[in-house]
This record gives sequence, C-alpha cells and structure tokens, in this order.
Amino acid sequence: MASRPLSSSRMINMGVAAALVLSAAAMAAGLEMDFYSSTCPHVEQIVKEEMVEILKEAPTLAGPLLRLHFHDCFVRGCDGSVLLDSTPTSTAEKDATPNLTLRGFGSVQRIKDRLEKACPGTVSCADILALMARDAVVFARGPSWPVALGRRDGRVSIANETNQLPPPTANFTTLVQMFAAKGLGVKDLVVLSGGHTLGTAHCNLFSDRLYNFTGANNLADVDPALDATYLARLRSRCRSLADNTTLNEMDPGSFLSFDASYYRLVAKRRGLFHSDAALLTDPATRAYVQRQATGLFADEFFRDFANSMVKMSTIDVLTGAQGEIRNKCYLVN
Repeated sequence: MASRPLSSSRMINMGVAAALVLSAAAMAAGLEMDFYSSTCPHVEQIVKEEMVEILKEAPTLAGPLLRLHFHDCFVRGCDGSVLLDSTPTSTAEKDATPNLTLRGFGSVQRIKDRLEKACPGTVSCADILALMARDAVVFARGPSWPVALGRRDGRVSIANETNQLPPPTANFTTLVQMFAAKGLGVKDLVVLSGGHTLGTAHCNLFSDRLYNFTGANNLADVDPALDATYLARLRSRCRSLADNTTLNEMDPGSFLSFDASYYRLVAKRRGLFHSDAALLTDPATRAYVQRQATGLFADEFFRDFANSMVKMSTIDVLTGAQGEIRNKCYLVN
C-alpha cells in the first residue's frame, strides 16, 4: 500500500510542528537556526547540492546516512565521534561491532572537503551529519525538518561506549530504558523505528530468529513472533547463523523510499529485528503500529518523525568553546 502524497498544507503544518519542537530543543541545547549566517551562509545549499550527487551515484546510501547520524547521537551525543578513526592507543566507535556495517563515511568527508574550501575551519562534522541525515530522508521522499546548527566536534571516540546503542536484539523494556537515557520517550522509540523503512540489514543481525531463537540451534528453534511465511523467505536468503554478508531489505519493495509501509510489515509480524517485533508487545506502541499500518496516516508519521529527529539531533551536543571544528572528520586536529 503506497503512502498518500502530502498536500502543501500538510507539509506546512508538519513544518510548523517541527519548528515548535525545534525551538524548545535548540534553545535548551544552545543551537541556532542562523548559526552560520555570517560565517558560512550557504552551508545548507552546499550540503544539499552534494547530497543530490551522492544519492544519484549511490541511491542506497540514504538509509546508511540516516543510521550514521543515529549512531553518532546515541554515543557521546551528536558530536561526530562516530566518524573518528581508531588510533594505535584507542579503538574508536566505528570499529566496534555494532558499527562495522556503517556506511557513508566517505560521503561525509566529501561534503566536509567542499565546505572547507568555501568556509575554512567553520562547519563542524557533527552539523554536517545532522544536515545529511535530514536531506537523505527528504530525497527519499520523506519529511523535512528544520536543523538548528552550532554543534562542535568531539575529540574522543571509544569503542566500548557503543554499548549505549539500542541493539536489534533488544526487548521492549531494554529499548525504553536506552531511549530514556538519551531523553527520548516511548513515542520517539516507535517513531524513530520507522526509519527502518530505509536501507538493508545483514543476516547475522536477525538470523537467530530463524535458526537459534532459544539456543537449541536447530531448524525448529525459531522465533514464534515472526510470521512463518516470511521466516521461510528469510531462510532462503540467510542460509545459516554464520552468514554476515547477505543483505536484506528492511522494508522489502520500498527500501529506497521513506514511507509508512514499515509499520504494515511490523503489524504482519514481518519486521526483521527483535526490536521491531518488540513494538507489538506494548499497548501504546502496538496501537501506533496498527494505526500506521492502515496506510491512512502517513502525514501523521511524517510529522512525528520530523519532531523526533529534531529531539534526537540535540542530544548532548557540544557548543561554544567545547570540542573543536575538525579539519578532517576522521581525525582530531
């Protein structure tokens, strides 16, 4: 079922709602809409132009770029720490197990290089990530939202701290606790999970549901929360627990488009991850999933997603004299 196109009035209402959320979140975080108005006034246009070319060359990067921002913000806040390379004395976030499948680092640096030519030493990698995530969603026909700017880049990236990232194996209680630790509520959880409408996932992130749900490790040891027909289809692609190379669309048939069809899959017990299935175990999130599964309220989801992204993008940001503006996103100055 295709999502309904949004009318201009709905888009305006969505923008107003996101702006209201932004006003409070940005004020609390110390960010500003016009932060670069005098120092790099064309920053958003430059990011947009590069994103058009990046996604033209590699349309499958929309989901990974959104995920990159999410993984950045959940560890040390939205400070670009996920972009840093490991050093001889410290293993960085990007080399921790949860981040080994992240993609898009080169695209971030591509935009950083252009901004360095236009406005040397001015725009942070953390701000670039926030803008790229927004534009990735927009170019995938999803909602837009205002991005307040002024984030500074962190100087620290520690692999072990990625234990703050909500894993795909998490149950509902764990997910709620991990989101709450970042100032995000149950509604943010079910709404941001909708980002799984974009992109792909490796078999090893969910193959225990197909072969080893309780640890018995046999063909009968499957997750009863997973639709049997879909399970058989996944098994035809993911041949074993050890398969860590095969990719699966998280929203089959629609993984390049941002829409509400993810919820239809979850309602049919066809979400890939434990964390997707967990949304059906709580009355509030189950009600949201079932409402969106009708396909009649995509504009509501778009508005909610915009609002939750605004909140997420302000988690524990560095501002003012904190951190630095990196010259290269993968290295501290």
